Amino acid sequence: MLDLAEMQELQKALQEKYFDKWGGLPPQKAREKLLWMIAEAGEAAQDIKHHGDKRILEDPEARTHFAEEMCDVLMYLNDVLLCYGITPDEVEAIYRKKHDRNMNRW
Repeated sequence: MLDLAEMQELQKALQEKYFDKWGGLPPQKAREKLLWMIAEAGEAAQDIKHHGDKRILEDPEARTHFAEEMCDVLMYLNDVLLCYGITPDEVEAIYRKKHDRNMNRW
């Protein structure tokens, strides 16, 4: 199963391959990557708006396209994390803490 650590390694390899074109992942690039992530989330939202839940659930082509847009979101999310040097271990610890807080919030 693909986990956050492997996703980050894949993103590092991709960024390294296109370093001359994209400029790597210094902290200064985080804002740009976050904006691209939001744009990709908007494309996923457009899929839901235009195709509806039923088509995404039942039509393989629509489902694949929606999943691709969500993967773009994950890729840019990992780029943002990498720009700031946030590790999978940090994300896990904070995610679990936030989950526990939310489970007992109301």
